Amino acid sequence: MFESIDALERAFRDELYVAERGLSTSTFLALKLGRPLFLEGEAGVGKTEVAKVLARALRTELIRLQCYEGLDVHQAVYEWNYSRQMLHVRLLEARGDAPKEAELFGPDFLLERPLLRAIRARGPVPPVLLVDEVDRSDEEFEAFLLEVLSDFQVTIPEIGTVRAERPPVVVVTSNRTRDVHDALKRRCLYHWIDYPSLENELAIVMAKLPDAPERLARQVTAFVQELRRAELYKRPGVAETLDWAAALLALDRRTLDATVVDETLGVILKYQDDLQRVRGPFARSIHDRVQAAT
Repeated sequence: MFESIDALERAFRDELYVAERGLSTSTFLALKLGRPLFLEGEAGVGKTEVAKVLARALRTELIRLQCYEGLDVHQAVYEWNYSRQMLHVRLLEARGDAPKEAELFGPDFLLERPLLRAIRARGPVPPVLLVDEVDRSDEEFEAFLLEVLSDFQVTIPEIGTVRAERPPVVVVTSNRTRDVHDALKRRCLYHWIDYPSLENELAIVMAKLPDAPERLARQVTAFVQELRRAELYKRPGVAETLDWAAALLALDRRTLDATVVDETLGVILKYQDDLQRVRGPFARSIHDRVQAAT
């Protein structure tokens, strides 16, 4: 897929994703060894984006399984199209024919969900399977996922066992809202994605928003970096940095000033307690430090 880590980094950059070397190395090894990549970190640091960028770089399909509490096999693997089955039964009965089980539980009535789609996928390049926010799912589903990722196969009672001809590229993400079982992590290559450095985050902003004045991009990035050091309920992620820079561009701002910071804090802070803590003197003190530094 990629001849070297440098080639992977170039592909990431072509897709406007700035990856630090450790992440590039882990991703390259996951591809080379055919192992799932387990990405953990705070919300908003770019974990999900890794899978999206990887799919674009590989020129292949991205199949996303969004995890949530109560997720079960039917939502994740397959379901039978009961309404279509009932319609088929009624049509047969109207013609005086008896429905056969093999007809009702065949490929025409099978609804593929993300895991089955990834296992049955055909094509020159395997798809990228994103198992997003696995920590939000129940432990029972996590145990089921462990089996699927071990053998890349699922058993459908009415059809039999379906095996992947070529395993998908798997990216599993977690925001660490709960501990994920060690058994799942052992089957993956693990990487913790931290908030980017000032220079890396600035590079991300400049890549994603090429029309932004460099001074504004640097001030926005420096302000958010300072803000992350504060005691907040929810620290802003890279997505919020990009949203704020885009919002300031939409307001035709070329530089930051204390007034516009207070007026637009809702773009980067999503909780009232955080807004009350930051707005006013606290925001102005950060703004003044940023202005002096830039």
